[in-house]
Amino acid sequence: MHTSIPSKRRKKWIALKFMLMLFITVLLVISSGFLYEWYASSHSRAEYPPHGRLVETGAYKLHIHQQGVGTPTIIMEAGSGETSLSWRDIPIELAKHATVVTYDRAGYAWSESAPSERTGANIVKELHDALEKEGIRGPYIMVGHSLGGMYARLFAQTYISEIQGLVLIDARPEDDEKNTKVLLEQAQFQGNPPASLLSLLKLSGSFRLFPNFMLEGLVAKQDRDAFINVIATPSFFHAKEEEAELAYTTEDAIRDQKLGSIPVRIIARGLPQDYAQAGISAEVGEELESIWQSGQRNMLNISEDSQLLIATKSGHMVIHDEPELVVQTILNLIPNKK
Repeated sequence: MHTSIPSKRRKKWIALKFMLMLFITVLLVISSGFLYEWYASSHSRAEYPPHGRLVETGAYKLHIHQQGVGTPTIIMEAGSGETSLSWRDIPIELAKHATVVTYDRAGYAWSESAPSERTGANIVKELHDALEKEGIRGPYIMVGHSLGGMYARLFAQTYISEIQGLVLIDARPEDDEKNTKVLLEQAQFQGNPPASLLSLLKLSGSFRLFPNFMLEGLVAKQDRDAFINVIATPSFFHAKEEEAELAYTTEDAIRDQKLGSIPVRIIARGLPQDYAQAGISAEVGEELESIWQSGQRNMLNISEDSQLLIATKSGHMVIHDEPELVVQTILNLIPNKK
């Protein structure tokens, strides 16, 4: 009886030591991931320098990349979570015919974070201020993809005298949130992971160590190096999240918009979204797709000179699926470049 007590204590001590060693091992593995990410990120900055210039906008620096010469000036506004790199070779093709400007909104890629709220009004003003500071004058052809389409519309509305044309590429309609909110709630759609979690995954080295697992279906393989080394930062995730939360302010600002006779070209996707990948049923997916397509057609009311084009081979990322259609649609708004 007396010999069994030390035996039990010994077993408990062995179990405790095992748990302690396991905890230390896990802690070391996690710590090594953070250290590896810190080291790799520090060295990657030199390997991925900005393509353009960092322009003072008052409280922070905005990355602007200007290519080509001549008028008009084509301004390209990327979608939610997309950057100046998302356009791939489209700006290069357009720069053969006119001045082209791609840029990164505050917190994205090479641009610094902004102290101001990520409302459309602030985003549009900061871009215009930077263009003026760089001496990049209009007339402008505004090109916007997805959420960037709403910013492009607001820019055109705010600085209408400087606008020559507007191209909306599967742009988010102004009533999208209002028309889809109930359906998404019924589908229990959770949306994107919180910025705090994504930031932790980045800092832990998870994206860099397991890119094929972490980024599959989210970032195309050819874009993953740039995403890991340039784009995926805590400031990016938080800016993207705040833009989404405040998108309704831009919707309100452009609702029932009228741009007179300014040429507006709307490119809508021809292939539906893969809603099943987001855990949404086929039935709800069909309703969501119908709402989106109706929104594309409603944007024809923006101008007296509006046209709808269907990207028959494209999903939402028309800029990747049919870049030649995007280029040609923009060039058609430039005299003698059709």
